[in-house]
Amino acid sequence: MAKLEDIVRRQKTGATFVISAQMLQMTPRDFDALAQVWDDEGGPGFNVAGVPFRVVVEGEFLISRVTVVRTTAEV
Repeated sequence: MAKLEDIVRRQKTGATFVISAQMLQMTPRDFDALAQVWDDEGGPGFNVAGVPFRVVVEGEFLISRVTVVRTTAEV
């Protein structure tokens, strides 16, 4: 996922930033599945900070945006 790596790589270690479904050009359903893994295990070079933002799609609450903190200098 080159676009995600580019977004993370631009941030300094310790920086707080947002990653959204729209930024990665993903549907909320696809992003939700990925964001749940990040929330449980951390992402490539970052950890989820706080409560993910959710939207309602067809009666389901899906994660559409997460605030993250850059953890490492390498992605």
